[in-house]
Formats: sequence, C-alpha cells, structure tokens
Amino acid sequence: MTTTKWNLNSNQSDFMIRVKNSIIAFLDTSFNNLSSSIAIVNNQLIDANVEFALDVNKKEGKLEHFDSNLNLKDYINTSEYPLVTFKSISFEKINSDINFVKGNLTINNITKTVELDAKIAELESNQKSSKVLIEITGEINRQDFKLYSNSNQQKDGVLIGSNINIMANLEFETNTSIC
Repeated sequence: MTTTKWNLNSNQSDFMIRVKNSIIAFLDTSFNNLSSSIAIVNNQLIDANVEFALDVNKKEGKLEHFDSNLNLKDYINTSEYPLVTFKSISFEKINSDINFVKGNLTINNITKTVELDAKIAELESNQKSSKVLIEITGEINRQDFKLYSNSNQQKDGVLIGSNINIMANLEFETNTSIC
C-alpha cells in the first residue's frame, strides 16, 4: 500500500460555530494557523491529525451571517485570551462511518480534552488529482471553559444556549488520482 500525501487547501477550509438561540446564525472564521494530515484507504478515513488556532476577534469570514450584528466573540467571549486552539492527540476508527478525533481544546486559557466526530463529507477523483472534504464536528459546554452563562442580558436580550456546536470543514488535495 502506497501512502498518498494530501495537502490542505486552507482557502477552502473553515471553522464554524453554532449556538442554540432565538436567532438562526452560523458564524465562521478563517484559521490563523492550520496544520492537518489525513490517510485514506479504499475511500475510508484511516487516520487524521488536526491542529488549528483561531482568533475570535478576527473580523473576516466567508459566510454571510443571518444577523450581521453577531460576531464570533459574542459566543466565545474571551477578551483576555482571544485564541482558540485545538491539537489532536489520537484518532479512533470504529467503522466506515464512525471516526473520532480526540484532542486538547483551549478556550479562555483553559484546556480540556474533547472528542470530535470525523467523517469524509465528499470525495472527488479524476486522472490528475483528488480532493476530499473532511468534516469534524462536536459539542462543548460553555461552562467548561468559563464562558459567560445563559443570561439574556449578555447579547441584547437574546438567550444563548449552554452548549456550543463546532464544525471544521477541511479540504485536502493530492496531485495523483486515488482510484
């Protein structure tokens, strides 16, 4: 079996959060630092290493927000420690559809080990190149990282849920076909 080197396309990769509230919004940010690698055999994810850092105060994003007044820092309010980092420590494959990436997530200068789901969302291959979109999702509790709690005074009277759903969409490319 030959190992294929997959290169991360950071222009097509993003990080989004979603919090339950009375406003529908997905908020995304671009990564400040992103380093990842994957291994795929027979169109199945065999291994994944993910490391990223993002600044919640960064204004740029790729998505139009449903409510343009919302910012990432409204959900992850870390004025003293604006960096959110994740570094994977292990990958576990249960079956072709269930994979877990375990890693250290740091928010508000508090590091917790979290387990995130990982799956191939899309795989394209032709004679010259291949692309794969890996989706990494999970849920964290706001209180674990000492983020402000569910108070309707925190964001203009909008109740914000106690859990934060996170999603990273990572696109990888290779210059050879995997077929």
